Amino acid sequence: MSVYLGELVGTMLLIILGGGVVGGVVLKGSKAENSGWIVICIAWGLSVAFAVYAVGHVSGAHINPAVTLALASVGEFSWNLVPGYILAQVTGAAAGGAIVWIHYLPHWKNTDDKAAKLAVFCTAPAIRSNSANFVSEMIGTMILTLGLLFIGANKFTEGLNPLVVGGLIMVIGFGLGGTTGFAINPARDFGPRLAHFLLPINGKGHSDWSYSWIPVAGPMVGGVLGAQLYVALFQGTITTTFLIMVAVAVISIVLAIVNEKKKL
Repeated sequence: MSVYLGELVGTMLLIILGGGVVGGVVLKGSKAENSGWIVICIAWGLSVAFAVYAVGHVSGAHINPAVTLALASVGEFSWNLVPGYILAQVTGAAAGGAIVWIHYLPHWKNTDDKAAKLAVFCTAPAIRSNSANFVSEMIGTMILTLGLLFIGANKFTEGLNPLVVGGLIMVIGFGLGGTTGFAINPARDFGPRLAHFLLPINGKGHSDWSYSWIPVAGPMVGGVLGAQLYVALFQGTITTTFLIMVAVAVISIVLAIVNEKKKL
């Protein structure tokens, strides 16, 4: 198996299981209906762990363009592989979204809520405020890449690492996910959103493309920021990229604060 196929399969498994649990929680007639946010967070964490177990030995199981970009930015991954990894991740995520649609075929027509149907595929904010939502995704993904590098700096019993990574995803969901649904992964959001747009889903609404850039751009900025922050804090290396990312983060936070003040 090539590294690109590994990333495609890993990301597809992530979405089948992660999107699948959202489908179970929000679609009418499911036995898991209304089981709630805790179930979703735990399942996404375990989905990541399973995907890492599946393809970690093949591709490193980035299964996330923000992670791929972050690792490349600190010299932990070859820039030559970045485009292929991202393409494979997005393709795998779209395929995973299509499989979730097939799995829940009888449930779409029984669910009237178009937003609930879209939620099976991609994220949406609890309170729509683009600047604040961008900051939430940025912070969540910064913690993700910082956490992954923290985990990588420690030695665990063989085979335990994926479960620790899954725990990281869970706690990000519990602590930071309530604002935007914690995409923290551009492929996880964009690929299934594209599937939602293309598939003949019974009674679906729009795919909310006006919001779609936030769970792509926010994680990309946050991912690189987290990796660069790790290098600055623990290796004592301040790079130009680090300074740029800090400037972007500060500007984003200021804009979010100003925009919220205007609403008062």
